[in-house]
Amino acid sequence: MPAPLELADIAADLLARLRARAPRVHCITNSVAQAYTANVLLAAGAVPSMTIAPGEIGAFVAGADALLVNLGTFDQERKSAIEAALAAARDKNLPWLLDPVFIERSPPRAQFARDLVGRAPAVVRLNAAEFASLAGFASLAGEDAEGDAALRYAKTHGTIVALTGAVDRVSDGERRMRIANGDPLMGLVTAMGCAGSALVAAALSVEADAFLATVAALAAFGVAGELAAQGARGPGSFASAIIDALYNLSRADLRARMRVS
Repeated sequence: MPAPLELADIAADLLARLRARAPRVHCITNSVAQAYTANVLLAAGAVPSMTIAPGEIGAFVAGADALLVNLGTFDQERKSAIEAALAAARDKNLPWLLDPVFIERSPPRAQFARDLVGRAPAVVRLNAAEFASLAGFASLAGEDAEGDAALRYAKTHGTIVALTGAVDRVSDGERRMRIANGDPLMGLVTAMGCAGSALVAAALSVEADAFLATVAALAAFGVAGELAAQGARGPGSFASAIIDALYNLSRADLRARMRVS
């Protein structure tokens, strides 16, 4: 496993590649998250697109470098768009990320998410409640004291599990890592998690090792949150400040602040 400073350099190099290559990331996401997600991707150097129109989504995904599937708005139009997008992603062998938002609140949404896991997402990024629902636990308490459940799930399903919270846990079924970066204000801004998932999707387009891409993107976003919180007066100013912090994030920032183990 890379040492912390080496991981900071990996994250810095990944951001440099994003800024140099400007990969296209197609996002099927929560209707309230679209603008914020697009701005976070642009700040990182990626190029977002958001259409779910039946006549064009296949072409947009075919021209993209990565795909985000977020279930925050679970309507028939998006369900159909997801099917078309995944068909195009499969044909092009695109990496894609599943963000199964709020599946613990809706059995049909949870079942759809379980079906999507069978379609080979590179990464599943979710919180503890969502993971418990996806994996069929009554709750995560007592199941995952050290991330073992996430590791087992990742190994069984051949994906990366990014279990996010106060401390993020990432596993590919063999490797695992904890990320202790971030700020509580990140939980008070609508679409912050959705935007973080989009950033991981962008990272997948420039880094072949999906585990390292996920760790690097989540840690970088957490560091940006810490820097943004220093001057924020509350959630409103923080929402803008983290976009600026991500845009200006440097290798020195990452080396000084990344807390991974």
